[in-house]
Amino acid sequence: MKKCELCSSPAKLFCESDQADLCWVCDSKVHSANLLVTKHSRILLCHVCQSLTPWRGSGPKFVPTMSVCEDCARTKNEGLRQQNDHDGGGHGGGEDEDENDDDGEEEEEIREEEEDEDDDDDEENQVVPWKCTPPPPVSSS
Repeated sequence: MKKCELCSSPAKLFCESDQADLCWVCDSKVHSANLLVTKHSRILLCHVCQSLTPWRGSGPKFVPTMSVCEDCARTKNEGLRQQNDHDGGGHGGGEDEDENDDDGEEEEEIREEEEDEDDDDDEENQVVPWKCTPPPPVSSS
């Protein structure tokens, strides 16, 4: 597993300009330092194998995001196709449906783990709705 070059946490993206693998926290610190570094292009690392993905972006701070490389996406799609072929196209009934339920449970567990990891970031990035009430009328005396 690739590690952040500044703190040794798991790396989440790669900065082309710095030639460095970074975690979300260190990326935010480094790339919010000044206008020049906010323009650095960064590439998300694959959530599965940590290779580079097609996703690119720049700016001072990214919202933690998950991406998958083309090879891992292709492998997952082929696995799903083979499973559907084995299950009779996914239109069967009976015991084969339990196998599909396991995949859903695994995906749900992954989502819950990611939400737990992102709880710290949510506290500082909360969305507050605008008030829709118009200002009071100005009275002239």
